[in-house]
Amino acid sequence: MPIPRLLSIAGTDPSGGAGMHADLKTFSALGGYGTSAITAVLSQNTCGVRSIYPLPLEVLESQLKAIFDDVAIDAVKIGMVADRATAELIKHQIETYAPKWVVLDPVMVAKSGDRLVDDAAVDAVKTLLMPLADVATPNLPEAAELLGIDTSQSESDMLDMASALRDLGARQVLLKGGFLEGPECNDLLIGEEHTRWLEAPRIETRHLHGTGCTLSSAIATLLPQRDSMEDAILDAKAYMTGALEQADRLGVGHGQGPVHHFHRWW
Repeated sequence: MPIPRLLSIAGTDPSGGAGMHADLKTFSALGGYGTSAITAVLSQNTCGVRSIYPLPLEVLESQLKAIFDDVAIDAVKIGMVADRATAELIKHQIETYAPKWVVLDPVMVAKSGDRLVDDAAVDAVKTLLMPLADVATPNLPEAAELLGIDTSQSESDMLDMASALRDLGARQVLLKGGFLEGPECNDLLIGEEHTRWLEAPRIETRHLHGTGCTLSSAIATLLPQRDSMEDAILDAKAYMTGALEQADRLGVGHGQGPVHHFHRWW
């Protein structure tokens, strides 16, 4: 099987655990070749976000054109989109170059609790980027932002939320249940013809930095390598569980440290 060629459209994380840095590590860990286009430069670490500098549109456009003109991208992962104009540009580039797979991680709030985007960006993700996505991977607070409702407090609420999210246009929605309490960390996958709970044990660790970036990038990497979208999502979740189980080995940072992207090899 050819090695999949992947593109991360995301912000940076100089501490290496989230954003474009997590995406590239995940691509490599799962057998893909990673490229990237930076939407914003962040000063952040495991303790929080200190500043956000969205790149000028012409800089992002130049990056995207340089990649798409030269590399036949199999799958795109879209992460942090800081404003509406950035979302409009990404939409135009995706529609122009038409990569086979698009995975959207609607990044809005960092694990530290720092808000990363404004209200216009939330609306742009909802109206412009969700309809482009083969798979969208919101967590519960992100889903609530997109739907304009309170955050879910139960798995029964998640069923209604997932259905409403699918109505925004994504082919499949993986609604992540990590913010609920309990011994399990179950996600809800909803598509055109199925609704399925993906069960997994809750891993007791403070190292949660970049989990959303990592899972969405894993899905993007595995979509070209699996026979179905569901197989890719299941294998990505298994990889994510292993990365969390081994995260304590890294000893990176004083806050919410990163997951162990290379747990299968180190």
